Amino acid sequence: MIDPRRLVVLAAIALLALNLGMAAGSPAKPKPAAIPTVAPPPPPPAEPLPPPKIYLFRGAMGPIFSTGMDRLSEKLTQAGFSADVNEFTICRWIGGRAIASYKESPAPIVLIGHSMGGLCSVIISEMAAKENIPISLVITIDPAHATDDVPLNVERFINIFLSDSVLGGGNVVAVPGFRGHYASYDLKENSRVSHINIEKSDDIHRQILEMVTQLPRIQAQAQADAVPLRYLVPGDTLVELWDSGVRLPVRRGDTMASIAAANRVPLWSLAQSNSLPENAALTPGQSIIVPRHLTPPEPTAAMATPAPGRR
Repeated sequence: MIDPRRLVVLAAIALLALNLGMAAGSPAKPKPAAIPTVAPPPPPPAEPLPPPKIYLFRGAMGPIFSTGMDRLSEKLTQAGFSADVNEFTICRWIGGRAIASYKESPAPIVLIGHSMGGLCSVIISEMAAKENIPISLVITIDPAHATDDVPLNVERFINIFLSDSVLGGGNVVAVPGFRGHYASYDLKENSRVSHINIEKSDDIHRQILEMVTQLPRIQAQAQADAVPLRYLVPGDTLVELWDSGVRLPVRRGDTMASIAAANRVPLWSLAQSNSLPENAALTPGQSIIVPRHLTPPEPTAAMATPAPGRR
């Protein structure tokens, strides 16, 4: 008689052999097809801002002494911008209109003023700050000494002035905590420029027009890295309207002259913004402040309208 336990063992062995044979004869299960990786669609490009609304302001006795603001207004209007020139005496009324217009149809606000008109531009900026309305660009041209500090809601501020001017001479600074773009240009060393012709420079008009044209397309320039610039512009030197500086690291072999050439800025501007001599030795990794502008100036542009002398 066969031992039942032996039968159990033999049955188990037979079953195992059967399973192994079936496995060997069966085709391998196909691997699932790889799902092709599809790159996510690129984000839609940022829509450009609407064209800016530009408000220009004359100084005292503006129709006689601030005619350059009228010429600038004409150039801006011919370029397709909304540009109105006003007397500084109705400053707050124009400011109220600008704020109401922005609330109804938001568009970048640009304020440009000569002499007392420069003071007015900052006053309107302060009015807008109370309404949490940003000001895209403020340009003051030899503003009055009494001009207030630049408020926090201003994104870009440029002051072109004569520090020794009696009629103007406003050395405007920004309030503490200002994070916008800031550039200050003192032209007192240029004997051809006076308070009553500083706003008439065709070259400055051209650069202002270029900046205004670029405004709707410059959202990528962050304010966080903006370094304020303050210059005493050498006499008879082309004024380049940089809107701020940016810090760049020095690489091996860099010199002050090579950095200036690479960034298309004059050597004197690099020296002044870094408080260094023009032939200063640089160390790799050192941080250098380089002025930046929205559009480079034409190399043949003139500085300003010549004048017989200071008045």
